[in-house]
Amino acid sequence: MKVLAFNDSPRQGNTAAALKIVLGVLEREGIETETIQLGGSGIKPCRSCFQCFEKGGGSCSQRDVLNLWLEKIYEAQGILIGSPVYFAGASSEAKAFIDRVGLCAMGGGYKLKRKVGAAVIAVKRQGAVSAFNQVNSLFALNQMIIPCSIYWNFGMGMEPGEVLKDEEGVETFQVLGENMAWLLKKLGG
Repeated sequence: MKVLAFNDSPRQGNTAAALKIVLGVLEREGIETETIQLGGSGIKPCRSCFQCFEKGGGSCSQRDVLNLWLEKIYEAQGILIGSPVYFAGASSEAKAFIDRVGLCAMGGGYKLKRKVGAAVIAVKRQGAVSAFNQVNSLFALNQMIIPCSIYWNFGMGMEPGEVLKDEEGVETFQVLGENMAWLLKKLGG
């Protein structure tokens, strides 16, 4: 079993720290993980050309790193998307990723169906629920299974590493990892 984690923050700060908490639990449960640096990758927005539907294979007509990531996503059993909050929502790169992955997967015949997906959000103060909902919309519209935790999956912090001082956020990420591992094992066999 494998879980891919996409760090949408261009910095190695709170989003990366939050993802590491969840990934640490998954690894302790014997699940392979890989982190991909999405933030700062320069991923382009979806052009709504619908060639992903015309070709039907689940790939994108734009020639950038996304097609390499799509291959990994389709092979993985779980996906984590970590995003900081920018102006009360996910960052523009996260949104481009959500739009393109979502449409390509649908165009390929719902290639994400019944995979496990969860959002991990780092926030200074507000807007976390909006970002959380944006990420979860990718999962919901692609018929994925979304594990929950004891609270919405976000932690608060401004300076790099400050999210680790948010005790409730840390606990939320740990429980998310436990629930995601449990779910993946149940689905895997």
